[in-house]
Parts: sequence; structure tokens; C-alpha cells
Amino acid sequence: MTDRFARVLVVALAAASCLAGAESIAVLKNGDISSWKERRFQGRTVYSTVTLDGRTALRASSNGSASGLFRRTRIDVEKTPILLWNWRVEEDPGSIDERTRKGDDYSARLYVIRKHPLFFWMTKAVNYVWSSSLSKGETWTNAYTNSVRMVAVRSGTGEAGRWIHERRDVRADFLKLFGMRVRYIDAVAVMTDSDNSGGNAVAYYGDIHFASE
Repeated sequence: MTDRFARVLVVALAAASCLAGAESIAVLKNGDISSWKERRFQGRTVYSTVTLDGRTALRASSNGSASGLFRRTRIDVEKTPILLWNWRVEEDPGSIDERTRKGDDYSARLYVIRKHPLFFWMTKAVNYVWSSSLSKGETWTNAYTNSVRMVAVRSGTGEAGRWIHERRDVRADFLKLFGMRVRYIDAVAVMTDSDNSGGNAVAYYGDIHFASE
């Protein structure tokens, strides 16, 4: 065995060891929503599995409507705290104040939900959104409930029409936004809505999964 081949082999084995130790839990893959359930608030957002740019994804289209999809799944965020996903916005509700009830619409949003084992009103959620008008990185309390904190992961239409890859540390976000050390989250949800503003919104959701650090 040559020295060069030995070095290449060591690097390859080390990389394989790192991959073997990594853990990943798929929540949404190839737009398959067979294990997801729908919740309607106002009208019905149309969710469908489509192929776009060579990938299979979930398309969401809202015309003055608000309904979401959720999946109950218990994720240990001590083991897999990193939330990874892809999304793409084609049309947003326009310039609205999303901190108010009248402006509580989003072209794309992704919830992670921690359910209280005894008291449902103590359930908490972090809502990652593609904001129409608030700045990227801004956080605020949801207009309808103090139990949901909003995070503007993307903002505006400057990146519309292309896929964007996101990465968030869910455990760190719960600690920062609620002052809570969370071991598990109990559900994930996606929603595209435009009922309050009466506009239109179209977005695509790619694969969503949790991974170890």
C-alpha cells in the first residue's frame, strides 16, 4: 500500500465514520403528505404534490384562505436539534403588518410545536416564516396568541422564484424565545395563508428533516 493510497483510505474511513454517527429524521420527503392531517381556519389552502426543477415537493396555494397541514411526531431535540428544510415562494400577500391580526398572513411558514403533557394552554410553538415586510432575523409574538413566537427566516420577494435551504437549531430557539429548555417537540406543521389580507400566496415546501449537530 502506497503512502498516498493509505492517506486517502484514512480520510475516506474518517468521513464514513462521521456519516455513520450522524442521525437524521425525515418529517416531509418528496412532498408525501400521507401521514399529515389538515386543519382549516378560513376556507382551504390547496396543497398538492408536484415536480419542480427536477425535485418532488409540496405546493401550497392560498386565495384568501387559511388551512394548514400538521404531522404528529415526537422528536428528541437533544439528539437531533437541527431543523433543515427547503422552500420557495412564488407569490406573497403583499405589504402587510404581520404583527397585527389583520396582517397575520404568510406565503410560507413552518411550525415546531411542543405540547404540554397536562395543560393544553401551555403548549408552545416556534413559527419560522417567510415574511412579506419584516426584516430577516426579526422575532415577535404571534398576533393571536402569546404561545407562538414568530421568526422571520426570509423576507420580501428578492429571493422569490428559487429554492432556499434553511437551517435552525430548534433547541436553541426555544430557549431564546421562551426561556425553555425543551427535550422533545411533538408536532410539525406547514401553512400558507392569506385570509386576513384577502390576497394570494403560493409557495413550495421541499424536504424537512431533523439532524444531529
